[in-house]
Amino acid sequence: MLMYSHLLILTCAASFLVAADTKGPDGKWPAHSMERPRPPVVTPAPAGAPVPAPSDAIILFDGKDLSLWKQQKAKDGEDDTARWKLADGSMEVVSGTGQHVTRKSLVGDIQLHLEWATPIEVKGNGQGRGNSGVFIGGFPEIQVLDSFNNDTYPDGQAAGLYGQYPPLVNACRAPGEWQTYDIIIERTIVKDGEVVRNARLTVVHNGVVVQPGREFNNRTTEGTLSMQDHGNPVRYRNIWYRPLHTAE
Repeated sequence: MLMYSHLLILTCAASFLVAADTKGPDGKWPAHSMERPRPPVVTPAPAGAPVPAPSDAIILFDGKDLSLWKQQKAKDGEDDTARWKLADGSMEVVSGTGQHVTRKSLVGDIQLHLEWATPIEVKGNGQGRGNSGVFIGGFPEIQVLDSFNNDTYPDGQAAGLYGQYPPLVNACRAPGEWQTYDIIIERTIVKDGEVVRNARLTVVHNGVVVQPGREFNNRTTEGTLSMQDHGNPVRYRNIWYRPLHTAE
């Protein structure tokens, strides 16, 4: 047991050193650096009712059932039924059930809308407070976190592209209040074997642009949408997307 503990400590220390030595996209700040300047705080508009989906939107979660979602950690042949709590028009992370993912991929360029809320009862601090995340195939995690009066490394706060880009500003609402992410996904355009446009990701948090057209070198043309189980009872509601035709 003692040998295992020492090995675990050494492994964690090595992981920290690797992260500390890894420069972010700007080539200046190491990933998760606590020395990095914090994004300035801005006060977003007050929380309101769910944003109605446009007429051409494809609904992924309307608050009534989880039939379009599955438990990601289920192995082949196992029951993959979604196990998050369904109540009051939202789905709530159930600790230990793992990441939950759409049953179908989202193809091409899209506008994605989702709403989330961290627990109204504040527990923990830093990364241990209201932690979850949004994953879109081919792009980094878009962090979900209670970043209201809660300090942590900038590239890991709410609306950060985890480990890469902090948000331009901290537009987080108070714990328990509903927050919105509007995300524009533009896939790589390849013509005659050459990339003519890199993939881009834009994130708007509570009506405030926080990630403006971040570029990524990947050729993924589709991917699922999933949300993270980080052990905190974060809630999600009103998830929909619209196909875009920017390549045309």
